[in-house]
Amino acid sequence: MKLLIPSGPRSGSVRIPASKSRAHRLLICAALSREETLLHCEGISRDIEATVRCLHSLGAEIEEERGLLRVRPIQEASAGECLLPCGESGATLRLLLPVIGALGLRACFPREGRLPQRPLAPLDRELTEHGMHLEEQGALLYASGKLRAGEYRLPGNVSSQYISGLLLALPLLEGESRLRVTEPVESEAYIRMTEEVLDLAGLRFTKEHKSYFVPGGQRPGLSGTLAVEGDWSSAAFFLCAGALSEEGVLVKGLDLHSTQGDRAVLELLRSFGAEVSETEDGVLCRRGELRGQEIDAGPIPDLIPVLSVLAAGARGDTRIRNASRLRLKESDRLRTTAALLRDLGGSAEELEDGLVVHGSGSLRGGPAKSAGDHRIAMSAAMAACLCRKPVTLEGAESVEKSYPRFWEDWQALEVRER
Repeated sequence: MKLLIPSGPRSGSVRIPASKSRAHRLLICAALSREETLLHCEGISRDIEATVRCLHSLGAEIEEERGLLRVRPIQEASAGECLLPCGESGATLRLLLPVIGALGLRACFPREGRLPQRPLAPLDRELTEHGMHLEEQGALLYASGKLRAGEYRLPGNVSSQYISGLLLALPLLEGESRLRVTEPVESEAYIRMTEEVLDLAGLRFTKEHKSYFVPGGQRPGLSGTLAVEGDWSSAAFFLCAGALSEEGVLVKGLDLHSTQGDRAVLELLRSFGAEVSETEDGVLCRRGELRGQEIDAGPIPDLIPVLSVLAAGARGDTRIRNASRLRLKESDRLRTTAALLRDLGGSAEELEDGLVVHGSGSLRGGPAKSAGDHRIAMSAAMAACLCRKPVTLEGAESVEKSYPRFWEDWQALEVRER
């Protein structure tokens, strides 16, 4: 789908959808619990739908009505092979794969888009060494066997989802397990989010430095009504748009005390020179004297495309480092982010593990491509705030992966022509 995005700064307000990262974790625990759980989840994205489909295939009953997910837990797992269509959702696959092993089920994961090319190592090694059998046949991933309790070891700098998946699975095993996470640990906030959900579900574990001791024979105990907090990753696009506007953009529906790693966007915006204020209504971001800076992408990889666009609107160079993991997302985001900026008249150098964006304060506009990547598409929208003429975006529908109503919310903002 092609979309014409008018140029010029934006102002107004938006209520942000639920965090898909937190929704994945809560849905899995709710499906494994004993009692019904109601989840208020504003904005059901394609990735959340993938987790719902998979849990339904495992025997959970999940009904959705106006942003309310009613989860009736799995009563009896299927004895046959379960078809778990995870689509393009890496989180769905990586969180559920160890759980399938803990339950001792046979499953087939059909994968779409770039997901078959995205790595599973070394998680796959740990799973097979502890009793699972994994086999790839093109886009299909087959899993069988039952995980054993014991000693697990994972590096902390490949994917936090590997660690989170094991933390969700190990309590289900018979016997105590230990998970050692080796330094350095990146995206640590997502692991803390998993720890929070485990606590909420009454699952016991102890943590010493980077090692987890997890008693077996447990089952999550979620019940009642819970709300999935707003998504800081999605909020970043509107907050960065506000940083290019005199009037600013107010973002509502966020938890200012959230453990989501992308809450770091607030301090990054302040470092750029934007004016950020936290109010009872939400977070208001307005334009300041923007200047380039150095950014460590390790803790906040999902923010890099939109921060790179903001960097194009600053004065001076912005250097982004420690970003090699971005090459393994829905697109090679170092390549596609640099291409987006260059297509719109900006200047960006692609490095092996990062980017250098040469800020000039504005962009030209014109044709751009999303490369099938939701974060590149939303970054193109934000780039239009800097452009002198409209942006014609190819692949605008890719936003449905994480933020289905993005274009509706974006078009509700007021545009001031340059």
